[in-house]
Amino acid sequence: MNSAKKIEKLLTQALLHDGEMDDGLYEYELAGQKENMRRSLITDQDDYIFAITENAGFVAMLLLEANGAAYINEQARERLKTLWPAPAYDSNLKQLIPSIARDLHRGSIPLNGAKVVR
Repeated sequence: MNSAKKIEKLLTQALLHDGEMDDGLYEYELAGQKENMRRSLITDQDDYIFAITENAGFVAMLLLEANGAAYINEQARERLKTLWPAPAYDSNLKQLIPSIARDLHRGSIPLNGAKVVR
């Protein structure tokens, strides 16, 4: 298992430096989370929810919107960039990545729901 610091570096590369994400890891760890994420999205009345995972040096991401749209890996990252226009995307992820890395290191995939400020 990677240390939290190593996971943090991998997440930073994938999310802030447009690094490659892994479809196999998405299928292995996130595809099965879709229904739980949809329930959380509805229960919390969020506009979107996303999850990021790391395993064996690979990173994967899933983003779901309240309208039913689903985005995987690089498409999820690009959609999050439109939901959090610059400089918010970099700023928000720089704050979130350390806690996501700690959760992943502990064996938990954190779900991050958000509401759009209107």
